[in-house]
Amino acid sequence: MQPVLEIYTPDGFDLWPVADFEQFGLLPLSGGLSTAEVGTAVMRIAGCNDIDPDGDRPPRPADAIDSFLHGLLTFDDLFAAGGLCVTDASTGVSFQPGCCDGLEDWRDWHRFIQSGDVLGFGHDPVSPVAERVGDTVRLTVNADQSDSPVIELPVAELRHLLVGAERDLTGFLALAADWASLHLPDHAASVTAALVRVLDLSGPRES
Repeated sequence: MQPVLEIYTPDGFDLWPVADFEQFGLLPLSGGLSTAEVGTAVMRIAGCNDIDPDGDRPPRPADAIDSFLHGLLTFDDLFAAGGLCVTDASTGVSFQPGCCDGLEDWRDWHRFIQSGDVLGFGHDPVSPVAERVGDTVRLTVNADQSDSPVIELPVAELRHLLVGAERDLTGFLALAADWASLHLPDHAASVTAALVRVLDLSGPRES
C-alpha cells in the first residue's frame, strides 16, 4: 500500500524545479523522494486547489508564486488527486485510486475497517470498490466489470498496511517542510500547515 498523487504538470511551469513525470501518472509519496519529486508533489497539491477565488476568499495576488499558492493557502477544504494504491506483489494486480478519490480522505480506510460499509472510489469508466466480508477485505479493481481483477487480504494485514502508508505520508511531510523552507521561504510555515491539513496528519516534529 502506497499513498500516491496523480500528477499533472501545467505547460511551462517554472515557479520551482520539478521532476519529469508522465502526465496523469501516479507518484508514490514517502520520505525517500528526491528534491525535484517533492517539488512536483507540492506543485500538484497546490495545482489541485488553484481555483479562482469566490466571494468568501481574498482576491488572487498578482505575484506568480503567491497566485499559484492562493487556493492552497486560503481554501478551508483542500483536495489532492490520488489516494492509497494497493498492489498484490504475487499477481501484479493493482487497486488504484478512482476519479472521486483524494489523499485528504485516506483515513476513510480506517473507518471502512470499523464499519464494514462498502467503500467506493470512483465511477464509470473505472469503479474501484472495497468490501469487508468477515475478517477479509476484498478490493475490486473495477466493480463495473464482472471479471474484474480482485485483491483479497486479511483485515489485520490491511491495518498493518495503513500504518505503513501513514509512515510514508509522515516522511513525505517532513521532506516537504524542509523543501518549503528552501524554495518557498516566505510561505514555508503556511505551506507546511496546508500540507498537514490535506494529508490529515499532525505537524512535523521539530528536530
